[in-house]
Amino acid sequence: MKISRLLFAVAALSVCAAAQTSAPVVSPQARRLHDSAIVIDTHADTPDRFVDENFDLSTVTPIDKGHVDLEKVRAGNLGAEFFAVWVSPDKYKGRYVPRALDLIDSVYEQARRHPGQMVMAYSAEDIERARSGPNKKLAALLGLEGGHAIDNDLRVLRDYYRLGVRYMTLTWMNTNEWADSSGDLDNPNIQHHDGLTPFGKQVVGEMNRLGMMVDVSHVSDKTFWDAIAVSKAPIIASHSGARALTTHPRNLTDEMLKAVAKNGGVVMVNFYSAFVDDHFRQAYAAQEPQRNAAIQAYRDKMKAEGKPASYAEGARIWKEWTARIPRPPFSALIDHIDHVAKVAGVDHVGLGADWDGIDSLPQGVDSVADLPKITQALLDRGYKPEQIRKILGGNLLRVFRQVEQESRQLQAQPAAGSE
Repeated sequence: MKISRLLFAVAALSVCAAAQTSAPVVSPQARRLHDSAIVIDTHADTPDRFVDENFDLSTVTPIDKGHVDLEKVRAGNLGAEFFAVWVSPDKYKGRYVPRALDLIDSVYEQARRHPGQMVMAYSAEDIERARSGPNKKLAALLGLEGGHAIDNDLRVLRDYYRLGVRYMTLTWMNTNEWADSSGDLDNPNIQHHDGLTPFGKQVVGEMNRLGMMVDVSHVSDKTFWDAIAVSKAPIIASHSGARALTTHPRNLTDEMLKAVAKNGGVVMVNFYSAFVDDHFRQAYAAQEPQRNAAIQAYRDKMKAEGKPASYAEGARIWKEWTARIPRPPFSALIDHIDHVAKVAGVDHVGLGADWDGIDSLPQGVDSVADLPKITQALLDRGYKPEQIRKILGGNLLRVFRQVEQESRQLQAQPAAGSE
């Protein structure tokens, strides 16, 4: 099928679905419930904006320019955000740690600039403290996205923990030296490991000892199962959906969802259109050659003019092409939350939007300000208030506490080689 026909078909389906399942109007009851919860999201790529665009959270940005700022945080009652420390494995090869430190520092700088509205947090207790009292602050936490950024060194991993990193995604879209990613399994030029290597299993063990949550978003299926088998603490998927609904390798199968539940962990549902809607995913994949050609044409033009190609301009071109594909209905996102809740259990699902790291969101979700619509949609589907509070953040808090408890127990054991 030619891409134009595919896009037309997707558009027709999206218009029909949107007419029936547009984002709900938030009722006073839903708003009160939402405001009574500690709302936690586990993935925002905003640090890249802090460093590369000199962006400040006090700046109110148009929704097509950014998903997170302090005004939107207040509107959405976002209580805690895990800011992603993502280091491009290509652009920063050989310089992973310095780039990671720049991103980490950028989050601390935002907290320093806005002490009345934001505070760094390192534990579940810190999150609760930040949200207590009349002057609620955004609890800012750190998640390292991609194990390549530890440079194959457990000492670096420990340093990241000391700096506040409280989860690590074992891989990004690239397989590293000790764990396979779901992003390049079909690439014959990449050396894969059939999951976790012995050192990779050692990394998971050290994360357990430190109290750093093991994140299986982005990993290959075999790496997922190895992590489940090795980890002594509950794991998380910081930004993944249900593969039964959208057949993307970044999503988890029902068997995996059940395994996460048995492990005691939590799946934080990603909001990205290609992960929550299969029609969008197919159209996006079909469009890829044209997107790549447009970006390459821009790079060639810059090279001919003797100028460096701007990453921001390349991203703008990419986003412009993605915008040609109709956004999926709001219900697609709620379907994933509902599916994980039904398969894994309501105690094992949460929110991991991927703010500022994605170029398309479902209709009705434009920023963190729209989070109350999720509460309304869950009420409309029959979820009880206590269940909704768990989904909004309670489940992640529980897992965080369990990881901390397991860490204390492991650290209380005699160190290897001691008597």
